Amino acid sequence: MNQRIDAWLQCISCRSIYPLDYRGYACEKCGDLLDVVLDLDKVEVRSWSIFRDRSRGVWRYRELIPVDFSKRVTLREGGTPLIDCKRLNEWVGVKELYLKFEGANPTGSFKDRGMTVAVTKALELNVRGVICASTGNTAASLAAYASRAGLPCITIIPEGAALGKIFQAIAYGAILIKIKGSFDQALKIVISVVGELGLYLLNSINTWRLEGQKTLGYELAEEVDGEYLVSVPVGNCGNIAAIWKGFSELKYLGLIDEAPRMFGVQAEGASPFAKMVEECREKIEPVENPQTIASAIRIGRPVNWKKALRAVRESRGGVEVVSDGEILEAQRAIARLEGLGVEPASAASVAGVKKMVAEGRIDRGEKVVCICTGHLLKDPNPDLFKPFTILETEPDLQKIIKELTEITSIIKIQ
Repeated sequence: MNQRIDAWLQCISCRSIYPLDYRGYACEKCGDLLDVVLDLDKVEVRSWSIFRDRSRGVWRYRELIPVDFSKRVTLREGGTPLIDCKRLNEWVGVKELYLKFEGANPTGSFKDRGMTVAVTKALELNVRGVICASTGNTAASLAAYASRAGLPCITIIPEGAALGKIFQAIAYGAILIKIKGSFDQALKIVISVVGELGLYLLNSINTWRLEGQKTLGYELAEEVDGEYLVSVPVGNCGNIAAIWKGFSELKYLGLIDEAPRMFGVQAEGASPFAKMVEECREKIEPVENPQTIASAIRIGRPVNWKKALRAVRESRGGVEVVSDGEILEAQRAIARLEGLGVEPASAASVAGVKKMVAEGRIDRGEKVVCICTGHLLKDPNPDLFKPFTILETEPDLQKIIKELTEITSIIKIQ
């Protein structure tokens, strides 16, 4: 099947129009970012039935993704579990709490949703290779999908990137360049060299990434009944913008009556977007040296902030800032109350909801979906995640029984 979808690229500021085969990621006139705009009046989708006979995943919604479906590069991404958390909801303080576990994607993060579409677009454009800057998840995902597509891949990563993610990129065959600097510096380098090298830039500054990530909104609309809120960890601001784009398209098509309110959560040491929203400013003030244990959202200059601001304002949502301590507390609670392992950045969405409930900004009777963006094994740090206890002993059965008896008498086994 090779469908034709009426769509174009449009600058988010000056509204200049570009064709779908435009290889740039920014407007030539004003330099701002682009959106993929579907002519929704011509999209012949007015019922969920067209999707529901297909397998779950990103390409279930192919009529709303304007790339050549016949060229798709897929690892069966999307269709991630929505987990009803009946113990964690009491800890957070809301009536109903669900976790959308994006760690179940092929490379262990939500980035795969964007890469399946963006790398498909790269093939469609017949590019010679792909490149990105990354704190880790983007590098791992791009390397996997580039390998699948047979495209050379270069990733530039900052110091402090999580080892698990770097290992993935190495395993999938990417060329890695590690710099002694931040993600923002890495992205600046990539933007500077991409034209000279003739490579295709696939950070979320490239709007095709968001076309895949918007399917998170499509899936939630199918899975969650009634009114609910969505909490999203925010780093480069692309995911919250993409999810809102998905909801907005569904509402225009009449597939949902109302879209949920969107809440973006940032870490205390890397929160330029949240502070801008809280202070009712119209322009972001970058953080020059962002610091947080949540490496996936350790970003001081989020490129998609204008799109994210649109999502928060149009949805009548909000933002929250959480400390590293609150993030780690939430990460442990998710693991030990629900048996679900998420990386620190993922736990920020839950920590933010707990804090907003305590502040009275979210009502205790609400239904909430938290986006958990990546798997626990993406960023394993035993110094941050302490066990109850570790026994080191000889394989003496009676001795082990004695020690376990003593331990279980003083702890509550969850």
